[in-house]
Amino acid sequence: MRRLLLLAALSLAACAGNGIPPPDTVARVDLARYAGRWYEIARFPNSFQDGRQRRCVGVTVDYERELDGTVSVVNRCRNAMDDGREIVARGWARASDGTNAKLRVTFFWPFFGDYWVIALDPQYRWAVVGTPDRENLWILARRPEMGAGAYSAAIGMARAEGFITANLVPTVP
Repeated sequence: MRRLLLLAALSLAACAGNGIPPPDTVARVDLARYAGRWYEIARFPNSFQDGRQRRCVGVTVDYERELDGTVSVVNRCRNAMDDGREIVARGWARASDGTNAKLRVTFFWPFFGDYWVIALDPQYRWAVVGTPDRENLWILARRPEMGAGAYSAAIGMARAEGFITANLVPTVP
């Protein structure tokens, strides 16, 4: 009986996660304004951009609203470990809540990942995007460069939501 109680307690603890609530998102994202090209300014290193045979530089992402309510997603980068060969990943996203700030993105259906807009400039000039587990973070801008003040504001907002911003690596243009 004691083993059964211990097993039940461990199972509940595993389901409870780390006890830290997920980050807050912006109140609302206008997907029509969010559509278009974004340039990656910085990111947390991750396996799909920084794998064994890959180091993405010159990263862009294009979003386009589709008639069915989804958003097409096209990520592009040049692989610095393969003479700058272009890598293109095509996928799509759908809002997982009524605010459009929480998107579910897939590049390999049926597998989805969470893409949450944590901060967004009121004029849609830059955005901070992360995952609810805080393992991934991207700072995006409408231009390949971002002013120091805007970059500091973006980092401050990510830090306020519990992201370890010291892990950010500037993206090579």
